[in-house]
Amino acid sequence: MQYLQRYNEWLNSEFIDSTTKEELLQIKDNEAEIKERFFCDLEFGTGGLRGIIGAGTNRMNIYTVRNATQGIANYIKKFGQEAMDSGVAIAYDSRHFSKEFAEAAALIFNGNGIKSYIFDELTPTPMLSYAVRDLQAIAGIVITASHNPPEYNGYKVYWADGGQVVPEVANAIIEEAKKIQNFDQVKTISRKEAEQTGLFNIISPDLVTRFVENVKKQSLIDDSFRKYVTDLKVIYTPLHGTGNIPVRRVLRELGFTDVKVVVEQELPDSKFSTVKSPNPEDKDAFGLAIDLAKQEKPDLILGTDPDCDRIGVLEQIGDGEFMVLTGNQVGVLLSEYILARRSELNQLPANGVIIKTIVTTDMVNEIAADYRIKVLDTLTGFKFIGEKMREFEKTGEYQFLLGFEESYGYLIGTHARDKDAVVAAALICEMAAYYKSKGRTLYEQLLSLMDKYGYYIEDLKSIRLEGLVGQEKIKQIMKDLRSLKPEWVGLNQVVMIEDYLARERYDLITGKTTPLDLPKSNVLKFFFADKSSFAIRPSGTEPKIKIYLSVVGETMVDGKEKVQKLKDDVVNLLNC
Repeated sequence: MQYLQRYNEWLNSEFIDSTTKEELLQIKDNEAEIKERFFCDLEFGTGGLRGIIGAGTNRMNIYTVRNATQGIANYIKKFGQEAMDSGVAIAYDSRHFSKEFAEAAALIFNGNGIKSYIFDELTPTPMLSYAVRDLQAIAGIVITASHNPPEYNGYKVYWADGGQVVPEVANAIIEEAKKIQNFDQVKTISRKEAEQTGLFNIISPDLVTRFVENVKKQSLIDDSFRKYVTDLKVIYTPLHGTGNIPVRRVLRELGFTDVKVVVEQELPDSKFSTVKSPNPEDKDAFGLAIDLAKQEKPDLILGTDPDCDRIGVLEQIGDGEFMVLTGNQVGVLLSEYILARRSELNQLPANGVIIKTIVTTDMVNEIAADYRIKVLDTLTGFKFIGEKMREFEKTGEYQFLLGFEESYGYLIGTHARDKDAVVAAALICEMAAYYKSKGRTLYEQLLSLMDKYGYYIEDLKSIRLEGLVGQEKIKQIMKDLRSLKPEWVGLNQVVMIEDYLARERYDLITGKTTPLDLPKSNVLKFFFADKSSFAIRPSGTEPKIKIYLSVVGETMVDGKEKVQKLKDDVVNLLNC
């Protein structure tokens, strides 16, 4: 059994430290646990490398970090000395061992003769994306597990364009990492030696200022509503993460002076001790912010996840309840605001484009059509939005206006190639001030748009399936759906199926099959006669299968009832 062999190799290796060996000895009589930790290596998914912190090849630890870094180093060296001298930018968040993993990665690069540029304080993921481009580095790494629970950490990899590595590059890196069979193949040097040779470099605070200035350039504030910018009351929580300083700095410099932070969640905390999970998609994470809001009566509440690439928005509605605006709803609001304001200011390019993912709301298509702006779909994962940005930067075919995905990630501007909660916070506050000047809240503006375009209601159902058994279950679900091609889901007639792995679209009414012009991905999407749909895919970063549901209702109540019924029908179909 290979997992037992790997376990014993770690236990007996001179390269493994005594603390790690003690942890491994504690599970020596638990074969199931040994299997979980050693049956495979952590793999790059939609968000890079991510896993539970602990000893083992299937865990996040100093050794898996070094191994992955050596794989990247070997890949970089294939591009020659110029690439090695360009170096790698490295950032980290507030999680357990993030700083240690970041420095270990830097020293692996240095041990391979590759320069590293590392932030000396907690840094948002979008700032790392910016740094890769600003420094003209060959690659970038940020140590983070985004919004996962505190027992997780991870490792996102970026390439020279500032975007997360796309599958072709990720697979090449994985192949390089797989070639490393022994610990002595991993090259590292001391920090002292790396600094003396000029390989280990600290990133200057001037870069942070340049990032902030680029974010501020996206603002569409003018004198017509500047008073409302000053008057807007905002409560903000960084959820113990990296957003605290940059978000507040940008808002302050744009004129938002009435911003109060949730003090209990202001400072970094690896345990995220005030929340069950630091996820701005989860209303429970905003408990302390809501308590403060009941006293302060703000216009809105904002919260960013630990690496500050996602943002959640809450607003008090008529009955006094604080409502979470979904990622799709915020994306729709931002789209309309940016298109409307640019149109007012004569700044809307004829070849403007909004880029979203295939599981993100189609309501934006209808809005953009009114402004004669193109909307393009990509596969799930912001890396694919970044890939399109790079393409259009070269060809000039489109001018990027906004990219977003349903999972609370937005990018306005081209300073980064990943979702950016710093710029999103600025534009969300800005549009709140703008609509306040018109006598409307964000929610009231959303209802106005739904009255015009239809009550698009989306929902996400995640089914957690842990471990090896869970992996097999997820594979079986996808296999069964592909072979079954169900014609009905509950009382909903399926009219079309899109299989992104086969890259084919099946019209169940005509029987016609047509190609899909997107890369391969393990995603299925089902379309119904009433314009409802659902997509299903395995998560690339967590042991989950995700179901994305969408309906169009005649009213808000009708839409919510429809999406709940569709969710029940899909879960019954999957039988899990």
